[in-house]
Amino acid sequence: MKKHIIYTLFCIILASSGFAQDKKLMTLEDVIEVASQQSLDAFINQNMYLANYWQFRYFKADKLPSLSLDASPFDYNRSMQKVYNYDENRDEFVEREDFNSDLSLRLYQNVGLTGGQIFAQSNLSITQKLGEEKVSSFSSTPFLIGYSQNINGYNELKWQSKIEPVKFEKAKKEFIQSKESLSIKATRLFFDLLDAQIEVTIQETNLSNADTLFTIGKGRFQVGTVTQDELLDLELSYMNAQLALTRAKLELQRAKAQLNSFLSFEKETKIECIIPEEVPELQIDALSAVDKAMLNNPEILNQQQQLLEEDRKVKQAKSETGVSGDVFAMYGLNQNAEEFKEVYQDPLDRQSFRVGVNIPILDWGRRKGQLSMAESNREVVRLGINQEKIDFEQNIIMNVMEFNLQGNQVINSAKADTIAQMKYEVTQQRFLIGKQDITRLNNARNDRETARRAYIRSLRSYWNYFYSIRRLTLFDFKQNITLSEDFDKIVENL
Repeated sequence: MKKHIIYTLFCIILASSGFAQDKKLMTLEDVIEVASQQSLDAFINQNMYLANYWQFRYFKADKLPSLSLDASPFDYNRSMQKVYNYDENRDEFVEREDFNSDLSLRLYQNVGLTGGQIFAQSNLSITQKLGEEKVSSFSSTPFLIGYSQNINGYNELKWQSKIEPVKFEKAKKEFIQSKESLSIKATRLFFDLLDAQIEVTIQETNLSNADTLFTIGKGRFQVGTVTQDELLDLELSYMNAQLALTRAKLELQRAKAQLNSFLSFEKETKIECIIPEEVPELQIDALSAVDKAMLNNPEILNQQQQLLEEDRKVKQAKSETGVSGDVFAMYGLNQNAEEFKEVYQDPLDRQSFRVGVNIPILDWGRRKGQLSMAESNREVVRLGINQEKIDFEQNIIMNVMEFNLQGNQVINSAKADTIAQMKYEVTQQRFLIGKQDITRLNNARNDRETARRAYIRSLRSYWNYFYSIRRLTLFDFKQNITLSEDFDKIVENL
């Protein structure tokens, strides 16, 4: 019996310990930190940055020399083939058996200044005819160098060198901005759960008070100090409090499930949010915020990229309206021999030079129309960007103005919450001694609930605007530093 009791107590202790481990008290900063480390959103944001990183690496690699080795070491063929017999003046089918092998080393380099390409290569090949009459033939190109170039005035490599760095810098800024977007989402889900917690607390208190008041009311009704109408109001309040608590608990479960999912927690994890009552005393200068945004926001780089893209299209359209052509030049050495040792002896010159020209004679205005359309599109984009900048600046100014009001709003809401709580307690005590009616008590309770919800709502607005301004400016006005990220570490952790 004694062992059974000890075993039961041990199980209770383990269960209590497990429950405590599953319960997490979390501040807003805790939720944001966990979200930035292990949420699905953080994983997606990181991989989007890495995709842009590898795209930029590909662009940089395209500007460097490229070396490749192509080989077909074994190519055997045995088949019946049709050949022409000149002696008998007719076609015949004969069996042919041959072996081929070749090796080629190629080096090429894009020339960004001109848009052309310089290349060099060396190759060796062998052909052997098998069967009764074995014949071998070797061919070598010890050295070959060449250059190819379009001469239409459009240099794709040059434009890539202008656009790709802007795109990559934009990707960096977008990654930092995505972390602030993550903070905004974390703030929303945090306060969703906090609202649900507060609502459950309010409804539990209401139910307890309603139960107490209904019990007292029934006693007073017996002695005639409470009318039947007032007693029915107390009973209705008690029933409504039960229903409101049930709904509040359901909303609490939903909010917990959403935050657990967002933070990649187990569904059994019980999170309890701590009210972020302390807010920094911070006032932001609107013009300073605009300056930071114009310097840091990826949208500015996106607009710059759009203008470069439109300039590129106009330049390309111009290059297609006139005379275009290409140049190809090549010089090398080659040799053929029946013995391998002779294939590199006394190589012969191999030269090639070609100039191609395309002159538009009649196209019914197609090329001119393409140029006009490209120029028109560029002007539309330019005007659109100018309007976007105006709207962008106005949005920042309005967000800053709203934020600067939130500090006082939080202070006032906190005071109102305290006053409403005190008022309700006084009214409740006066009701208990029969010096206050049920109507005033209900009004005091409603004022208390409204003030509590308004206080939490003001905190939500404060932190939402705080992180929204960080997202727009990529600047922490609390620490007075520009937001940054260790991008090398992200790549190293691959």
